[in-house]
Amino acid sequence: MATIRKRNHRYQVQIRLKGHPLVTETFTRKMDAERWAAKTETEILEGRFFPKAEAARHTFREVADRYRRTVMVRKSRQTRLTEESRLVWWEERLGDYSLDMITPALITQARDELQNQGTGYQTGRRVAAADGSLSKTTVGHYLRLLTVVFNIAVQEWQWLAANPAAKVKKPPENRGVVRYLSPDEIRRLKAACRGSGNPYLLAAVMVSISTGLRRNELLTLTWEQVDLQNGRIFLHETKNKQQRGLPLRGEALDLMRQLHASRSLVSDLCFPSFQDPRKPYDIRRPFTIALKKAGIENFRWHDLRHTCASYLVMNGASLIEVAEILGHNTLQMVKRYAHLSPDHLDRIVEKMNQSLTNLD
Repeated sequence: MATIRKRNHRYQVQIRLKGHPLVTETFTRKMDAERWAAKTETEILEGRFFPKAEAARHTFREVADRYRRTVMVRKSRQTRLTEESRLVWWEERLGDYSLDMITPALITQARDELQNQGTGYQTGRRVAAADGSLSKTTVGHYLRLLTVVFNIAVQEWQWLAANPAAKVKKPPENRGVVRYLSPDEIRRLKAACRGSGNPYLLAAVMVSISTGLRRNELLTLTWEQVDLQNGRIFLHETKNKQQRGLPLRGEALDLMRQLHASRSLVSDLCFPSFQDPRKPYDIRRPFTIALKKAGIENFRWHDLRHTCASYLVMNGASLIEVAEILGHNTLQMVKRYAHLSPDHLDRIVEKMNQSLTNLD
């Protein structure tokens, strides 16, 4: 029930409802007080009222710390590392602001700085241009994390009434060009891997092409996860927190059997580091050298995963099957490969139309 009292030429509103704390506000005009009282009573009864003082009591740094303790801690190690670097960047810009002072305009200013100047970090950060600026896709990832963090602060913690990041325009996702190896490039890369003298390189490359494993999934693989007799790989913790089983066939299976025969007995990792067998091997440098010797340009390790998906599609696999093998939760990520199977789509449409013709 709302009560309005006039005190010193101002109107004080007090709203007392059973099961809810006392809410007060002061106005210079009685009309404004009455409107606010009616609106606030309705919001309280419908569960939509949010006291402004709550947002003023918390800073973004508190939000970030609570997100780390309660949300990020449940995610995979690789996801935690990625989110942490992005969260630290936002903390450096917004950390000392109370939540009621963080506006879409403030976030937009930070977004423009991020896109034009990059993160300002050098080590361990990949930039899209020589001047340090970031790609639109990367900027979008930063903004999407901020949106998620604020959504939790709004919906679960009730520290905010609305998400200020929701009103900030996010750059469109850059679908990019699918880079995959041609048959000739695969032959050249395999020859370079064989000639490298590296005991892991050829097996790692062929398993990646054969199964579409992410680099971290491959390098942290243990022999307990590999069934060499039946040709299967079992993933217990993936990027999407899924358990996944993959068939291991052909040359990739043969190479893993050879690797197992000469494995290190002090580590269960399939690809242990030579310096510390408890840690996975860092394969980036030998892979880069092999690419150079093979004359392959504009190619990253992750493109081996694209190569797997591309050849699956070109050999008749459906997008649903590709998504299952790669471990994607939705088809959105594998739609980029649809153009690689025009003949397959032609056959499907032709078969459908033939069935319609036979109805005459």
